Amino acid sequence: MIIRQIQVGGMAVFAYIVGDRASGEALAIDPAANVAEILKEAERDGLAIRYIVNTHAHPDHTGGNAEMKERTGAAIVIHEADAQMLTSIPSAYLRMFGARPSPPADLTVRDGSELKVGETTLTVIHTPGHTPGGMCLHADGAVFTGDTLFVGGVGRTDLPGGSWDVMAASIREKLFSLPDSTVVYPGHNYGSSPASTIGHEKSNNPYI
Repeated sequence: MIIRQIQVGGMAVFAYIVGDRASGEALAIDPAANVAEILKEAERDGLAIRYIVNTHAHPDHTGGNAEMKERTGAAIVIHEADAQMLTSIPSAYLRMFGARPSPPADLTVRDGSELKVGETTLTVIHTPGHTPGGMCLHADGAVFTGDTLFVGGVGRTDLPGGSWDVMAASIREKLFSLPDSTVVYPGHNYGSSPASTIGHEKSNNPYI
């Protein structure tokens, strides 16, 4: 499995490329901006983007969906509970993030759904709290946590559809049940390092 982490946009968003070297297939997680840069990273590894996966529907994570889809033809994927939000972001909110409206999802998923690129399988973990359809992706010793779990922090819960109690349960019951060695790849570069582990966050994250 190939993993590439790229910081994009003005909100320190981490976009990811997850690919399978043998097949040359890949998916892009949260291509918020700088789509040309993301695609150059994929091309350097000989990867073609098959899916555009959004961990949730906020425009600071979805702002590059339209361009990425235009340039790759990839299918947009989001949790079913955030699918309506994806295409109903107010224009003023989009302008605030310099984001284009996203096309609708081509594929909606739920807890336990699987996405495959070549021989690499990513499993959806539904982690509501930041948004109703917030989700993480787990694959081969790694978990991509979007705005659910950061390095030393957690996503905010004061926006519409957010809930601290729901978020805390998502983290404690779902993410913290993964092996301690699982590498945490967050949705923003807000911590002391660009990645962490489940074990480290269980022991050191002051919010949990």
